[in-house]
Amino acid sequence: MHWAAGFASSRPCVVELGRNHSLPLGLCGSEQQQSLYGYIIAFPLQDYGGIMSALGSESWWKKTLYITGGALLAAAAYLLHELLAIKEQELDSKDAIILHQFSRPKNGIPSLSPFCLKIETYLRMLDLPYQNYFDGKLSPQGKMPWIEYNHEQVSGSEFIVDFLEEKLGVNLNKNLTPQEIAVSRAVTKMVEEHLYTIAYCQWVDNVEETQKLLAMNGPLSDTLKWLLSHLNGSMVRREMYGHGIGRFSKEEVYTLMEKDMRTLATLLDKKYFMGSKMSTLDATVFGHLAQAMWTLPGTRPEQLIKGELINLAMFCERMRRKFWPEWFVEVEDLFYDGDSESSSSSTPAGLLDFGLFSRTDTLDDSDSGSQSTRHTHTPSPESD
Repeated sequence: MHWAAGFASSRPCVVELGRNHSLPLGLCGSEQQQSLYGYIIAFPLQDYGGIMSALGSESWWKKTLYITGGALLAAAAYLLHELLAIKEQELDSKDAIILHQFSRPKNGIPSLSPFCLKIETYLRMLDLPYQNYFDGKLSPQGKMPWIEYNHEQVSGSEFIVDFLEEKLGVNLNKNLTPQEIAVSRAVTKMVEEHLYTIAYCQWVDNVEETQKLLAMNGPLSDTLKWLLSHLNGSMVRREMYGHGIGRFSKEEVYTLMEKDMRTLATLLDKKYFMGSKMSTLDATVFGHLAQAMWTLPGTRPEQLIKGELINLAMFCERMRRKFWPEWFVEVEDLFYDGDSESSSSSTPAGLLDFGLFSRTDTLDDSDSGSQSTRHTHTPSPESD
């Protein structure tokens, strides 16, 4: 489907705005993914069945006004599509990892999604060449991030890790004992299924600040940011309510979040979570804690991680320096001084906006054949 002006539903609908999205609209009970090109604005209506009946009781000039307004909205949607729509590119994933994820935000952090940041950090920890594709298109399962490799598509961060371990023979947990692997998995589940409450702080309790981080341009960028952030907030509320955590009060949600963060701070008694060597758990925790560290100025999670639980902040900074040398932050952004205005005014330098970026190599190097030439970098000192 090339464009749509809108749709009506008898229940609340959550639509993610963006470019080249495949979205489960759920019209007429269908689960089929619809491919939308351009920016789509959808207005869910609770009682759309009463619209036409209302029109029948209105005078002719009101009917004309309704029809004219609808036509103008449709024309505006079409023009918006013509201005903003882009064509999908055919990517060849033969012997190459293509990482599909959301576009870079404005404040320098690579992603507002903890799972996107986890997978990209994981690829860098293994020094695997990959190509970013910021198309915003969800996987066939409706997931983000997802990868393509040798024309195979895999979504879900856990399945992506398992897939790469099987296909490429890589393993960050090879030095762990069976007991340590079990502990690592238990902590991973706590972080991904429970500490996910940080998303509540981002998209529900602090949605106005998160909205400012979205990277959108154009005449309707502010409107689109507002719609996207609030629709995403509705989705987070719905998911957390189904999970069970969302049924508690705001104070109780923050209490659970604080307990999880204190648990992580207690576990981190060495350089990395499972000892002196890195593991997959480090990428998982970093993806989530980085949101509290660099996207939530003045909030309770930031106060904890930059204050009382400072070892978590040092861990995040250690990971950033080692695996994200192009991501710069101000020194003032590494601690919390109690003044939210001053801490938020010092904006960290932005991440280089490479549309197609790899730590090592990209698919543009046609002369390299199947052997990629590795580019090395010298990480910053790891001192805390």
